[in-house]
Amino acid sequence: MSNKIFHSIAILGVGLIGGSLGLAVKAAGSVAEVRGWGRNSARLQRALDLGAVDTVTSDLAEVLHGVDCAIIATPTQHAEQLLLDTLSAAPDTTIISDVASVKANLADALQLAACAEAKKAQVVLAHPIAGSEQSGVEAASATLFNDQRVILTPLANTRPGAVDKVSALWRSVGAQLHSMDAELHDRVLGHTSHLPHVLAYALVDYLNRQPESELMFTFAGGGFRDFTRIAASDPRMWREISLANREALLDALRGYQGQLQLMVDALENSDGDTLEASFGRAKTARDAFKPGE
Repeated sequence: MSNKIFHSIAILGVGLIGGSLGLAVKAAGSVAEVRGWGRNSARLQRALDLGAVDTVTSDLAEVLHGVDCAIIATPTQHAEQLLLDTLSAAPDTTIISDVASVKANLADALQLAACAEAKKAQVVLAHPIAGSEQSGVEAASATLFNDQRVILTPLANTRPGAVDKVSALWRSVGAQLHSMDAELHDRVLGHTSHLPHVLAYALVDYLNRQPESELMFTFAGGGFRDFTRIAASDPRMWREISLANREALLDALRGYQGQLQLMVDALENSDGDTLEASFGRAKTARDAFKPGE
């Protein structure tokens, strides 16, 4: 009995996530043919050389011809337009999904798209909560999604059969499936992913502009390395994610500003009780947090 979920998939954008997905479904045997699409021929060739895809092309119509499923894996700034282009070019039977970090803008674009409702119902928006501060297909790994969460944000009219197929694809590469509303997704990820990246960038940038920056970085310990590891991520990518999720991120930043002001007030008043109470609540919450469970 075949364990193939799709005969063919097209990965539109073969970078870290797209390349990892290609490697993962090939390792799992859940897809017979993995096609790669992109605008940079050298990067496409690299993806082919690394075995992330079986064929490559820069022609969208060609890669979508007769394909069972198309996964949009381009950077955030291109995902919305590529979704519309894919809806226009893909066969009516093709299931379309994505891996973008922000969902509400794609959900809005999908609802306004000038195509048949039946075709829109084939779109299953998704976000794998996996990645690395590295980028590019060279950093791709077949095990990137093992025990990692993937959030699906289907719309009210999304076809259940399409959701089932996309879910099965992600489960085949070891992911844990969850579902939520697109706006809730953006609020949750705005606080737990986008905010930490902005804070890490801001802290490193702030310290780097201090007169003693060289000494600060020289004597920085493990806590600083842990906190700021994600500041090594691609700045352009995080610029686009931040702008795409602007409202949710602003809400998170303003809330965090309020929390920082509590710390400032407590220090100015030598209020150790307030500091300890906040630190204690944070420790309790962090101790209870078990990533991946």
